[in-house]
Amino acid sequence: MPLSIGETAPDFSLFDTNKKIVTLSSFRGKTVVLLFFPLAFSSICTKEMCEMGSEYAYYEEMNAEIIAVSVDSLYTNKKFKEINQLGFTLLSDFNKEVAEIYDVLDNNFAFGYRGVSKRASFVIDPAGIIVFAEVLPSPGDYPDMSQLKQTVMNLS
Repeated sequence: MPLSIGETAPDFSLFDTNKKIVTLSSFRGKTVVLLFFPLAFSSICTKEMCEMGSEYAYYEEMNAEIIAVSVDSLYTNKKFKEINQLGFTLLSDFNKEVAEIYDVLDNNFAFGYRGVSKRASFVIDPAGIIVFAEVLPSPGDYPDMSQLKQTVMNLS
């Protein structure tokens, strides 16, 4: 069942690009911009993550932390982060457990791939409540970055 605005964001723990466990609840007290993206190095995912990277200082000023999750391995995410010089956290949901919990797992992706996360954005307030949710129907769709920024600004 899709997550809704007003629900508590489900907690999770995943590995980052430095092989460290990152737990969502450890960010309580900060706004979290939680992004799910289908695949590192694909054109739209690269565009989206690079746009977030170029806006990272803005989100930091708003006491917000960006966390991006893909089903790619932590090694792929590490290379993706290095090449694109991303300053925010990338997490590997290789076993697809978090994408499933957040109801963003796409089992009918392009090329016959199954088990790739949909492109989705959530803003989680400092108390852990979802205040913005956008799950896009197609991996080719681009998120509403202005709405994402506005939501974060309204929380600061």
